[in-house]
Amino acid sequence: MDEKQDQSRNRYHWYPGHMTKAVRMMQEDIKLVDLIIELVDARIPLSSRNPDIDRLGTGKARVVLLNKSDLADPEYNKQWGLFFQEQGAYALEVNARSGQGVKAVSGLVQQACREKRERDRKRGIVNRPVRAMVAGIPNVGKSTFINSFAGKACTKTGNKPGVTKGKQWIRLNKELELLDTPGILWPKFEDDNVGRNLAFIGSMNDEVIFLEELAYDLLTVLGGLYPEAVRERYQIERCDAPGETLEAIAQSRGCLTKGAAADRKKAAAILLDDFRSGRLGRITLERP
Repeated sequence: MDEKQDQSRNRYHWYPGHMTKAVRMMQEDIKLVDLIIELVDARIPLSSRNPDIDRLGTGKARVVLLNKSDLADPEYNKQWGLFFQEQGAYALEVNARSGQGVKAVSGLVQQACREKRERDRKRGIVNRPVRAMVAGIPNVGKSTFINSFAGKACTKTGNKPGVTKGKQWIRLNKELELLDTPGILWPKFEDDNVGRNLAFIGSMNDEVIFLEELAYDLLTVLGGLYPEAVRERYQIERCDAPGETLEAIAQSRGCLTKGAAADRKKAAAILLDDFRSGRLGRITLERP
């Protein structure tokens, strides 16, 4: 094994800088809100969660949005929704890019905060909007969701007393305000499978990943969960090893070198792009 391949064994360990600062900011943000709206990728609902949210968000109402649900297996979307509900959260399938399901979020937020609003009413606090923080790791669609959810009717109300400089409250309507804190929530993990799954969906920079190795891993996972997906997409015969499958994909797609040999790197890029865009079908890589 050459040095590049050896280094690739650690390609899924991702330790972003400023982790302590991010967690500290998150602690301060959570104090300001009634509710956490957490976006996860429906294809990998556990791997795409920020592990700090459960610890820091204790006692807060929770809404989990299964984003990019149009790319995930419909049956497992339902199962994951039930899973998060059993954990005490409200769950909803959405597609932030198309807007599917987004309109239903406001009602779900009010439902999640019903008990708190009732307590406020008994204390004489009326017409106070619910304040929610939107959380999500990079590439999960947080910004797209905020833009879709807020729409053109939203107004930025600026910094409020007690709010750290730079944070913006977005008033959606008289009942709901969002705390927009972009770019501070990052995943922290030690399990290589979590990093691998994030690499599959494109949450890591492909330029620092050995694409062929990543494609081998994806083919192995798909072979166990969706054995027909690759064969049907590329019209190839069953292969015994990921390397053989990748070579067959290269041949099927005309990815050849000058010497007419299979160009596995190009085939790997095609495979990953097809998976991420849903052209391999609706696929969920994690099970509840």
